Amino acid sequence: MRSKYRAGLSGPLLLLMPMAAQAAPPPLDAYGDLPRVEDIAISPDGTSTANVLQVSGGRRVFVVKDGKPLLNAASGPNKVRGIEWADNDTVLLTNSATVPLFGFAASKYEFSGTIIVPMKPGGVSGLVFGKSKDVADTTRGRYGIRTVGGQTVGYFGGIAMEVDGMSTHFKHGRTTLYAVDLKTNRARQAAPAPEENHYRDWLIDAAGNVAIVLDISETDGTWKIGPPRGRELVRGIDPTGHVSLIAFGKDGTSVIYQIEDDDGNERWYEVPMTGGEPKGILNDIGIERIFVDRSTGNMIGYRTSGEKRQTVMNDPVHQHALTRIFKAFDGREVDLIDWTPDFSKVILRTSGSKDSGTWFLVDVAQRRADPIADERPEIMAEQVGPISKIDYAAADGLKMDGILTLPPGREAKGLPVILLPHGGPASHDTPDFDWWAQAFASRGYAVFQPNFRGSTGGTDAFRHAGDGEWGRKMQTDISDGLAELAKRGLVDPRRACIVGASYGGYAALAGVTLQQGLYRCAVSVAGVADLKLMYSTDIRESGDSKMLGKVLREQLGDPKRYYDVSPRRFAARADAPVLLIHGKDDTVVPYKQSQVMADALKDAGKPYEMVTLAGEDHWLSRAETRKKMLSETMRFVEKNNPAD
Repeated sequence: MRSKYRAGLSGPLLLLMPMAAQAAPPPLDAYGDLPRVEDIAISPDGTSTANVLQVSGGRRVFVVKDGKPLLNAASGPNKVRGIEWADNDTVLLTNSATVPLFGFAASKYEFSGTIIVPMKPGGVSGLVFGKSKDVADTTRGRYGIRTVGGQTVGYFGGIAMEVDGMSTHFKHGRTTLYAVDLKTNRARQAAPAPEENHYRDWLIDAAGNVAIVLDISETDGTWKIGPPRGRELVRGIDPTGHVSLIAFGKDGTSVIYQIEDDDGNERWYEVPMTGGEPKGILNDIGIERIFVDRSTGNMIGYRTSGEKRQTVMNDPVHQHALTRIFKAFDGREVDLIDWTPDFSKVILRTSGSKDSGTWFLVDVAQRRADPIADERPEIMAEQVGPISKIDYAAADGLKMDGILTLPPGREAKGLPVILLPHGGPASHDTPDFDWWAQAFASRGYAVFQPNFRGSTGGTDAFRHAGDGEWGRKMQTDISDGLAELAKRGLVDPRRACIVGASYGGYAALAGVTLQQGLYRCAVSVAGVADLKLMYSTDIRESGDSKMLGKVLREQLGDPKRYYDVSPRRFAARADAPVLLIHGKDDTVVPYKQSQVMADALKDAGKPYEMVTLAGEDHWLSRAETRKKMLSETMRFVEKNNPAD
């Protein structure tokens, strides 16, 4: 039956999509630039949208009410991470900045901030905690927005400060929970920070009370969940700290939490707030995202992971509406982004084959889906390379898959290929539009993104199959994917390069040092070169956290074996040219990792290049440096592995 939802181009567009196809492929900057629209949120009454846009190289906040512009302002120099409505008259903008600090375990930290943007006169604008001298101007976690006594109150984690005359310093650095009146930006403590060597999380009920507390000892992994005062609901021990609060249950009378059992399986449980035996829920379903009612904190639905992602809502009326909406976008990846409380209007984002990223405003009552923004207007539908999932088996028989992107308009036979392993490694690729993969495809390359063992999106057993396998089976999973494509005749295995960022950058370096004879070049963006250096750096910067040490040893294996899988130590074996690219402001994988790899390659007399991205972080958050990364990568790949 044909869907009655209309998903054509009949609605208003913030950014009109070009109508004429281009003969030549789009310029490389069309892929490397940040998307034209990065986030969109809808007001609770459904009359307004708030958008984070890229305009002339800078980010702007653009608010539209009843189809008319209400605000058009620069977002400032910091990096925008998201936008939301606190109420019908208040927008919250989340950003982050890389900040140098002295006298701390790390020289730089990435601090987040939340900016209050009032839409009506009388509201106070500025950074949350900006009016509180005893709290640092940074937010550590978001715990919900509630209406308390007719006022909109935001709950944020903060860092308590001590004011001593003219000097101000951190009191202890552990997160304290604050309630902030968003009209006045006045903060009060809602819950104290945990004791030393403890981590704490909170759930806020519909009335704005701290109803549930999770407390974890970072010394021995003892954890407990319960109300701030009264009998605890559940407790346990996990030396790696794999326990987290999820939300209240659908009716607000229970608590949903997640733990990892002795076999490494993630398990979800629901326990009544009045006490009782926890009950396992959703344990045979991979959960990619949960949806929470913003006014209550109750779980209202979830999105599954895996081959065919599904959005499931608790309310059957909402579920019926979404099912009909999603049918209008069959063949594309569809994400539910935002919604009004009554679900009368929702924001969706689509991408995939023939779609470089489109945002829709859906009027559920009118059964109408109007495109309101295009992420990459320079890239036509026919210029998006076909995307598909490829199933294959590793050498030891473990089944896995990867995402194949093909050059548009070219026969899928004997193509030059780029292996593009994802970061994480606890992550996974899906058949969405990927700007990096599509950039290579536009220049004539097939691109394969393997979901090697250790990736998420599948079973817990598959995720844990990667434990201790850096540079070992995780690495051969990637080259086994190359062999599968060659077996099918899709690619020419003699014309392969390996490219990646973060863990993918490590895999790229390992592909030409720990492995030989596979790739004509390797590009590592913010990649790990030395596992022992990574381990020691992470432990030092955590304040010698025993819990983090156990987590890292679980994932990486015995520290005595790190030498055996560190590309830096095997630079003399590099059998193809290497390009290293790294941001100076990287707080996840330090810039030093690429420096030591460059030194090792130089000492071994191996061909390499090193590109430094000034002012760039781990996530390539700035447009100019992201475009530079892509242009340098493409130049290097085309030099060493020409597509034609």
